[in-house]
Order: sequence, then structure tokens, then C-alpha cells
Amino acid sequence: MRSIHSICVYCGSGPGDDPAFVSAARLLGQGLAKAGIRLVYGGGRIGLMGEVARSVLAAGGNVTGIIPEFLKAREMMLPEAQELHVVKDMHARKQLMFEKADAFIALPGGIGTLEELVEQLTWAQLGRHDKPILIANINGFWRPLLSLLAHMRETGFVREGLEVRYLVAERIEDALEMIFAAAARPVPHDEESERLLRHM
Repeated sequence: MRSIHSICVYCGSGPGDDPAFVSAARLLGQGLAKAGIRLVYGGGRIGLMGEVARSVLAAGGNVTGIIPEFLKAREMMLPEAQELHVVKDMHARKQLMFEKADAFIALPGGIGTLEELVEQLTWAQLGRHDKPILIANINGFWRPLLSLLAHMRETGFVREGLEVRYLVAERIEDALEMIFAAAARPVPHDEESERLLRHM
């Protein structure tokens, strides 16, 4: 059983073209604050990053922002965060985000969001951590990635014993409850538990 005190949210520095993405970011921020869970995120105040962080703050929650020096202006660093770290590069950002988080949620985003998510999936696959990872599949945004992961399994590149463990929430309202439930049970190693962890 793992305790969840902070959740790292990976998401776009832009808002995307579907209003549901912004709505999900705001709802997630409000949910984090209500549950007393600290947000760990990329430190910016634009796009979905800014939406989720400002929603946490507006609801009385706590925010830890982590941003590389070279992105302070581009991603418009959010000075209102209670804890703000300016680091030297992207590698330092991702490492510190990992260290400060008890779980991970991926909202819609671009290449950077994809890279952050896949890195955590890889580390979990290789046994480097057992923190819950949840993909927020808002309006089917992550469906192509989920299909690719299934294709990797079907073609033998995700072999037995190297399963990729993740949760998928079709509604953002379900995300925190799913993470708490995953944290409350032992890390599964059998086929049935693996099936339950995949919500594809």
C-alpha cells in the first residue's frame, strides 16, 4: 500500500482545440485541492499547465512548479506556486518531478507530455518504481497511443514479465479515485491483476 500525498500532472503548454481539455484540467485541479493532494507540474502559467495549477490554487490547494531556466519566459513561470524550482535543464526537471510525486496523471498534450508519460511507463516497466500512472483519455485523445501499446504487445515487443502497467480514465472525475484505489492494493504480478490495471 502506497500513500498519495502529491501527484505529478503532465499536460500541454497549450490549451488544445477542444474545450473539454481545459475543462478537465480545471476539474482535476479542483479535485486535487479538495483531496489535499499537492500538484507537482512543469511550472508554467499557460495552456493546460496553467489551467490545472491556477485551479489548484484557487481552490486552496498546494502547487510545486519545476521549470528549466530556459523555459521561464516561454512557458511564463507561475510565481504564485507555493514551491517553485528553477532547474538547469529538462533532465533535471523530469527527475525532480519524479522524486516529488507519488503518482502521475497525463492530460492531453504534445511531444513533451508524451515523452514524460512514456518515460514513466518505461521506468515502471523496468521495475524502477511502482507509482500509479494514469492516462486521462479525454474525448479519446490518447486512443492512438493506447492502440500502439496494444500493438506492441500483440507483436511481441512487450513480452511476458515486462508488462506496461497503467490506468486509463475516460472521465477526469474518475482519475483520483482510480489512483487511490491502485495505491491501496499490492503491486500486481499475475495476469488477472494486469488485466484489471488496463482500462482500455
